[in-house]
Amino acid sequence: LGGGAGPRLYPLTKTRAKPAVPLGANYRLIDLPVSNCINSDINKMYCLTQFNSASLNRHLSQAYNNNVGSYNRQGFVEVLAAQQSPKNKDWFQGTADAVRQYIWLFNESKCDEYIILSGDHLYRMDYKPFILKHRQTKADITVSAVPMDEERAAAFGLMKIDDTGKIIDFAEKPKGDALKAMAVDTTILGLDAERAKEMPYIASMGIYVFNARAMEKLLMEEFPGCHDFGGEIIPNAKDLGMHVQAFLYDGYWEDIGTIKAFFDANLACNDPEKAKFSFYQTGAPIYTQSRFLPPSKLLDAEVSKCTIGDGCFIKKSKLANAMIGLRTNIQEDCVIEDAMIMGADYYEETHECEDLPGCTPIGIGAGTTIKRAIIDKNARIGMDCKIINKDNVQEANHEDKGYIIKDGIVVICKDAIIPNGTVI
Repeated sequence: LGGGAGPRLYPLTKTRAKPAVPLGANYRLIDLPVSNCINSDINKMYCLTQFNSASLNRHLSQAYNNNVGSYNRQGFVEVLAAQQSPKNKDWFQGTADAVRQYIWLFNESKCDEYIILSGDHLYRMDYKPFILKHRQTKADITVSAVPMDEERAAAFGLMKIDDTGKIIDFAEKPKGDALKAMAVDTTILGLDAERAKEMPYIASMGIYVFNARAMEKLLMEEFPGCHDFGGEIIPNAKDLGMHVQAFLYDGYWEDIGTIKAFFDANLACNDPEKAKFSFYQTGAPIYTQSRFLPPSKLLDAEVSKCTIGDGCFIKKSKLANAMIGLRTNIQEDCVIEDAMIMGADYYEETHECEDLPGCTPIGIGAGTTIKRAIIDKNARIGMDCKIINKDNVQEANHEDKGYIIKDGIVVICKDAIIPNGTVI
């Protein structure tokens, strides 16, 4: 599920669907669930998105269509965007509605089970044990859950289980006594006693395995007016008497649906000591598009704790705790600290810009300082700029000038032009 319009990640979602948002210097969000599927031997994938962005389509067709299947085992990764049909004239109204609108297509596969994933989570997971648990317990629906401590639990949808791991109650973001009532013995799901004491709650990850028949019954027959899986369909399935099982995933999992969470999760990957998520794992690689870019070139640069993508050019600059995306061009005497630079979709020849009066080249101009910021793709930042949020503004919308501030983080919009000497 590629998510709706992604207002919390705006302006990164201004011209692209949420799954196409770049992360980790070389990747896009959609690469994580797709790679998890490929590594779990699942090779038929649809990505449902509220609006069809060209970049998502292009990325998926170039990255996966040649390598997820073989002659005897056809595989695919395809985008399904919300569309009008004679029966339905509306956009997707929610996660369950998105699946309902395309259930005619999914039924053509005549498969027994569906796995429903979210497109904006950062985690690496083998789905085989999850599906196996679903089959062993003969469940109608299995929900993947992460253990939580009390501090974080109130922000999530929590579940209560019996001693077989069957879900008996749900609560959406409970507080106070309602929260305490949702505490469960997490040793039932396989946590050791000490961790179970620290983490007495289980929160839904928004990842489900459904029996095909149960899904059709719930969406088409029983609850045709319910639009959301987590808040409506799954609690209703339990009330109907269906078997809803919990499966515990005890690993790193982060919902990166806001600018701050997205920024923090990306920069956390820079520090190998603290990094909870790593793109370096030989047995379970994260796949992406083969772009055949040259290696990055650093000339007299001072770099500490950075991740640098392919095809970058960095000259006589100082970089600390930065995530530098594909084809980034950083000219001399720049200082980049605690920043995420997404890079560019194409190289610009030097003469292309020189021939145009007043043209600012793609990349970061000489003598510029950037701190605690996200620079979206193809941005043209002039010389001697200071993007440092000097007044420590928490929220501001200056989209007409090419930037927005959210949670104190300056976000320079895609294709923005920031003139020489600008101070933000």
